[in-house]
Amino acid sequence: MQGHDQIGPQRYRESFGRYYEDFVVGDIYEHRPGRTITESDNTWFTLITMNTHPLHFDKEYASKSEFKRPLVNSCLTLSMVVGMSVSDISQKAIGNLGWNDIRLTAPVFVGDTIYAESEVLAKRESASRPGQGLVTVRTIGKKGDGTQFISFERTALIAKRGHGIED
Repeated sequence: MQGHDQIGPQRYRESFGRYYEDFVVGDIYEHRPGRTITESDNTWFTLITMNTHPLHFDKEYASKSEFKRPLVNSCLTLSMVVGMSVSDISQKAIGNLGWNDIRLTAPVFVGDTIYAESEVLAKRESASRPGQGLVTVRTIGKKGDGTQFISFERTALIAKRGHGIED
């Protein structure tokens, strides 16, 4: 949630994210904005991460595959979908505790616009860290045409109200 905190007389600071108390099991957050993936995004990410598979950056090689064109690096789409979810899910997190059950269910190509949404699956107060709680979500990525291309579960340690880094 975006808000503005008054930090002094006639002074406000923009604030993003949710505290532990703001999460409700079953709620779904549609993350915006979406993002259209460019050839530069895919090439740079693939080369920066030292992924040498030519299916991501060699058009001639990819033309001989079943896809007939380069695939967007799945680690890039995972990173983008996680990034899209930050302001709704983990902006106030102490840290991510893990990702589970990552599924890649459809190819993504340069020019595709991707969107993401997350459903709150579970939450519980931390037994060892007063002022914090664990929140688990399932996030899915969809292309502009509605095709789901990725899903995963993620658990984050989230501050309770009054116990965040900014508080």
